[in-house]
Amino acid sequence: MVVSDFFHNYDPEDRLVNINVGGLKHSFCSSMLRKFPDTRLCRLLSCDTEEAILQVCDDYDVQKKEFYFDRNPGLFPYVLHFYQTGKLHIMEELCVFSFCQEIEYWGINEFFLDSCCSYRYHDRKLESHHKSWDEESDVSSVDTSVDEISDLNKDIQHFQDMRCGNVRKCLWLTLENPGYSIPSKLFSLLSISVVLMSIATMCINSIPEYQMYDENGQQIEDPTMQALEIFCICWFTFEVVTRMLLAPNRRKFFLLPLNMIDIVSVVPIYITLFFDLLAGGESELGNLGKLVQVLRLMRIFRVLKLARHSTGLRSLGATLKHSYREVGILLLYLAVGVSVFSGMAYTAEYEEDVGLDTIPACWWWGTVSMTTVGYGDVVPVTVAGKLAATGCILGGTLVVALPITIIFNKFSHFYRKQKALEASVRNNNSKKRMRMNGWALSKSPISPEHYCKTTPATQSSLSTKLLVWAEYFGEVASQSAAVLACMWQ
Repeated sequence: MVVSDFFHNYDPEDRLVNINVGGLKHSFCSSMLRKFPDTRLCRLLSCDTEEAILQVCDDYDVQKKEFYFDRNPGLFPYVLHFYQTGKLHIMEELCVFSFCQEIEYWGINEFFLDSCCSYRYHDRKLESHHKSWDEESDVSSVDTSVDEISDLNKDIQHFQDMRCGNVRKCLWLTLENPGYSIPSKLFSLLSISVVLMSIATMCINSIPEYQMYDENGQQIEDPTMQALEIFCICWFTFEVVTRMLLAPNRRKFFLLPLNMIDIVSVVPIYITLFFDLLAGGESELGNLGKLVQVLRLMRIFRVLKLARHSTGLRSLGATLKHSYREVGILLLYLAVGVSVFSGMAYTAEYEEDVGLDTIPACWWWGTVSMTTVGYGDVVPVTVAGKLAATGCILGGTLVVALPITIIFNKFSHFYRKQKALEASVRNNNSKKRMRMNGWALSKSPISPEHYCKTTPATQSSLSTKLLVWAEYFGEVASQSAAVLACMWQ
């Protein structure tokens, strides 16, 4: 029998189509399949060549008039029920994504799901999406130093083909991973101290008691503070340049947010210095003087350098990055609330001389009230205005509280993951250093009882026990010295 006669030996409305799905055989009436023209089985009816048939099914038997599909036979009864009733039901025990892929294969759309299963299907799909998002977030929560540490094995591969690769690798690990060794911890502590000193210097310079003026009344830098600032600038420059030179991947170096923060904290200093040398002082810069002042204020971004050494700050960055939907909802709620209550306050207070005579002025009042800050610079005096203020405060409390809970839960999640990653990396680094230096950790701790068991029973005198304890502490001291030697190398 030729392929073109495969379907046409029967009445086109009543012929049967034999289907074999993974060994499970079913027969369909062609008229039932034509009720759903976009499905795979209905497309099978219009095939008149072997190539067309094999594009729809996996195999076919002309003699048995049977089409074979290599699919899950446990799910096909639900497909059969769909053709019989026009309604699709979800399997209770099947993964929602597997179910989605299966119905997509058969050409069945999700909107055929019956009302009893539609909500459960979409709820499970959303829950599975959140779980997969959490797994991805564990690996790439943000581009922080923890993520860089977790990719150390990939980055270290770049050092093998470099000149002086071993030296560069050790120096790079010392700068990037505070848990790598004791020198890396000392370097991290020094870096934190310089950042704090720079911030303290900037704050002290703003205090009038510590400001100095020349004979013309122009403000000048205090020599001590200027020396500290120069030291901080030199240290930040050294740190950025060293990290850049030792980085195994320069392109990746410039794309990491923490390195961007380091660069932003240094570049404005040299731009300011260039303008000062060009014009001689801010008084001669004209409009550029304001730009210089702004660039100098950008020194406050140095505080963000602490994120390299703080798990909490990195977790906060990860939370903000992955909570943009919640933050957007929060801003939307605030915008709607401010607009509504500002209009109410304007209507009630525009005739009163209390500073609420324009809607933009009421926006400021509404924002302060909804965020429960309450500066008190502008307050309503009428009964209607006070009622509007009460609603604004209560609405702001509810609006802010709802998304904040979700954001807090995400922060707790990221903080736990960051701590777990750091602990795992520290353990891996310790094991690597031990293996590199030929030291193996003992499988069980050494105890004095081990020596007592090997000591003859007749040696139970006080001197023998002292010797056993001395031998025990000597062994512990030798292993401790070995571990310290490995850490310093």
